[in-house]
Amino acid sequence: MAIRFTDQEIASLLGERKALPDDWRDRIRMSAKRGHKERQIDIDGAGGGEFRIILRQNVVNALDFSVILATLVPQSNQLFRLRRYNGRSHQHTNKIEGNTFYGFHIHTATERYQEVGTREDAYAELTDSYATFDEALRRLFSDANFVVPLEPQSDLFEGN
Repeated sequence: MAIRFTDQEIASLLGERKALPDDWRDRIRMSAKRGHKERQIDIDGAGGGEFRIILRQNVVNALDFSVILATLVPQSNQLFRLRRYNGRSHQHTNKIEGNTFYGFHIHTATERYQEVGTREDAYAELTDSYATFDEALRRLFSDANFVVPLEPQSDLFEGN
């Protein structure tokens, strides 16, 4: 399978500065859709990259969620998932390594998973850096060089 992005290009996309708009909280307020809440927001990177944050959370199980950062593949209508922050709701197996685990985990796009024909972000690692949806979103913002506008409220994620 052809590689869309090398590990170096993936790192560059993650490191590209991404400024959230002032109304980002209103724009990511999720709406119900067949058993889960979801929302997405498009963000332009400072280096010309086009990014999409995709948010999903089960309405019954708060630990069943995904916070995804994707980039729009140039000259196509396809998304390439750079990172995916999943809740503690299912078992995951890394197909190349063969290790299986259950817990909060972060998926990362890699060259080697693209090479074997799986989803680009099929590789994942356990994490203890978040335990809620809001904390996973904060972790994405930190990991992927997002600039979050300062707000007078103490909880930036209030109301989600």
